[in-house]
Amino acid sequence: MSPEDAVPADAIRPGLAFVYAASAELAAPIPIGETPDGMRRIIPILSGTVEGPHIRGRILGGGSDWQLLRSDGVTVADATYGIETDDGTIIQIRNRGLRHGPAEVMARLAAGDTVDPSAYYFRTIPEFIAPLGPYAWLNSSIFVCSGARYPDSIRLWVWRVT
Repeated sequence: MSPEDAVPADAIRPGLAFVYAASAELAAPIPIGETPDGMRRIIPILSGTVEGPHIRGRILGGGSDWQLLRSDGVTVADATYGIETDDGTIIQIRNRGLRHGPAEVMARLAAGDTVDPSAYYFRTIPEFIAPLGPYAWLNSSIFVCSGARYPDSIRLWVWRVT
C-alpha cells in the first residue's frame, strides 16, 4: 500500500496559490559567535520589493534574519521584517525556515558565490500580522515559501496553502 492509499478518499488535498515574489538587499552578516546550539549571526535586511497578484509594495529597512548555523550544516532562518503595500498598509512578517545542501554548495554560498537555487534546499513558513482591512486574509491562512540566497540579496516566492 502506498502512502497515498492511506489518505481517505474524501480528504481534501491542499493546493498552493501564488501570492508574491520578493527581492531584498541584505547587509553583511554580523557574527554573534559560537553558542551551545551552534554558530549564530544576524543578517540585516536593508530594503526590497514585493510584487504579485495579491500584494505589491516595498520591504522596509530595519528587519533582520537571526540565523543559527547548526553543526549538521543546516542554517535555521528566523527573519522578522515589515512590508509597506502600494496603498500604504504596513504588514509584519516573521519568516522561519531551513536552508541546506551539499557541503560544497553551502561552502560556495558562504564564500559569496552565486549558486543555482535548485542546488540547495531553502524553504520557509512566513507568518503575517496584517491590520484589519484588505489584507486581513493574511492573518487566517498558512503560507509556504521557496528562497534563493545571493551574495548580498535574497529572493523569495510565497504561496498560500489552499
